[in-house]
Amino acid sequence: MTDADADTDGGRPAAATTDRQPRLSIAETGELATSVIENTEEVIVGSHDAIEHIVTAMLARGHVLLEDVPGVGKTMLARAIARSFESSFNRVQFTPDLLPSDVTGVNVFNQKTREFEFRRGPIFANVVLGDEINRAPPKTQSALLEAMEEQQVTVDGATHALADPFTVIATQNAVERNRTYELPLAEVDRFMKRLELGYPTPDDESAMLENVVGTHPIETLEPIASLDQLRAARERVAAITVAEPVREYVTRLANHTRERAQLGVSPRGSLSLLRAAQARAALDGREYVVPDDIQHEAVVTLAHRVRPVGESDETGRDVIRAALSSVRVE
Repeated sequence: MTDADADTDGGRPAAATTDRQPRLSIAETGELATSVIENTEEVIVGSHDAIEHIVTAMLARGHVLLEDVPGVGKTMLARAIARSFESSFNRVQFTPDLLPSDVTGVNVFNQKTREFEFRRGPIFANVVLGDEINRAPPKTQSALLEAMEEQQVTVDGATHALADPFTVIATQNAVERNRTYELPLAEVDRFMKRLELGYPTPDDESAMLENVVGTHPIETLEPIASLDQLRAARERVAAITVAEPVREYVTRLANHTRERAQLGVSPRGSLSLLRAAQARAALDGREYVVPDDIQHEAVVTLAHRVRPVGESDETGRDVIRAALSSVRVE
């Protein structure tokens, strides 16, 4: 399934342009992110925080893992954000019989040319939704490892570059544990954020039901940001200042988890937190990261990387919250 949207200028923040792509100020970057969030909320009701987290993850070049019960709008959320960004969208339904080549692509022999040709898999899109990723065996799950880390796939010794920008939004079945495979720690660590949508409030659910009567709002949703603008926003976010005291604060948080948990936050996790905090600063229109940005992003960015000690009832979220309350901001 592929969903590519047409170009539109409606609702885009003003931006200076070059021959290749626009350059955005920090204010324009924040306006672009806010516009995408508001546009997505035309389709997804009552999930403002989750939408905000996904948009900031995309600005920070990260991937997102959604873990929740079926039917709360995870797939529609990914589609709405992809359309808002004018990006190509592919959905992969992970099943026990899915093969790695079903995700990455395969070499096929062409009888006319007498040569092998590479046929791209659904991983070749700007936004890829991996639906119920833990239903597939580890061998198939591992097909995403190189793609998520290096933005490329290797098939039969040949390397193929993926789309730019590239974001994986994966959902995980959190109900039927006896029919799923546990995600490898190496793969979980590659997701910048893990989010839970939860059930909507009665008012939000009523508003959602009103929206979908007749034509579903996803069918009329218009893109409000181009891929060039997304690339420019990513460059702007990456240039946001992270002062030494903030970097040291992140290091102390990570070390606290390593001392308290069986498996603490990895260096990749610390880097993900810094990048997420940069995107949070951009959303607020700031040129620099403050400790509040770190604290805002810490739980969703770090908790899934932590394994508490032994048979404790403590969760990764508990470990991160304890670190936030114990580690001083200096």
